[in-house]
Amino acid sequence: MMVFRGFALKYGDNIDTDVIIPARYLNTTDPKELSEHCMEDLDLDFKNKVKEKNILVVGENFGCGSSREHAPIAIKASGVQCIIAKSFARIFYRNAINIGLPILEVPEAVDKINEGDEIEVDFDNGIVKNISTGEIFKTFPFPPLIQEIIKKGGLINFAKERIKGGK
Repeated sequence: MMVFRGFALKYGDNIDTDVIIPARYLNTTDPKELSEHCMEDLDLDFKNKVKEKNILVVGENFGCGSSREHAPIAIKASGVQCIIAKSFARIFYRNAINIGLPILEVPEAVDKINEGDEIEVDFDNGIVKNISTGEIFKTFPFPPLIQEIIKKGGLINFAKERIKGGK
């Protein structure tokens, strides 16, 4: 079961991969090191805020820009449990799934969620609940195969398990 509960950390539209993880830090692929610089050009206090507010709520076109996997890796390693967006750049969307970062597009939820609201996200059933206001938003859940990739921590872990004969 994939259900996450946490507090909203909210940002706006068109946040590109250079803002998520600035190019000056691309000399590493270490998730912990990347997480230290995640979103710092947008919010210098992000790494401290994410410790308490760990559901990222963002606007349109999140993750636009380059195709680097560093961006979703930095977000996941920073402690973000999941991302709710109005929309994702397609390459970021796929990269997030590939590294096991749970994401959902629920535009109406983004409009109604405020910074600090307590949120519950049920990926199995496609439900976002704003605990703070009682509002419930529905979306389409991921197909079972995509849910399984995310549950396994990403495509590589999923494939390794399949090769070994696991389910």
